Amino acid sequence: MDKVFRHLIEKCMEVYVDNMVVMSDSLEQHIEDLDEVLATVRKYDMRLNPEKCVFGVAGGKFLGFTLTHRGIEANPDKCQAVVNMRSPANIKKIQRLVGRLTALSRFMPKLVERIQPMLRLMKKAKNSYGMRLASNLSKH
Repeated sequence: MDKVFRHLIEKCMEVYVDNMVVMSDSLEQHIEDLDEVLATVRKYDMRLNPEKCVFGVAGGKFLGFTLTHRGIEANPDKCQAVVNMRSPANIKKIQRLVGRLTALSRFMPKLVERIQPMLRLMKKAKNSYGMRLASNLSKH
């Protein structure tokens, strides 16, 4: 999908595996964009599932993101899940928080820099667990 639609991705569409969405600023532009997308679909002899195709939608959810007239935005439910979380008290809860933040990473500048302390803790815990596991195996 990325190769087939590379000339359209980020210009007027987003693609993930076999899901795609075409976004335009005006009805006239949308018709042109859809024409180009459908021409590409025909060129590569692809098939669309009519049950999954929706046209003329002003917004909605797509792969966990919210689509609006302003573009792709963070899903408010995912944001609220992060806001409502308690401070992580163990490595599993840190992993859960990092996973949720990663899902929102496109909307958070310099996320990797900001979560470095958590990533170091996770790495340290993994190394510590690996050493304990190796130690336990050598005893048996």
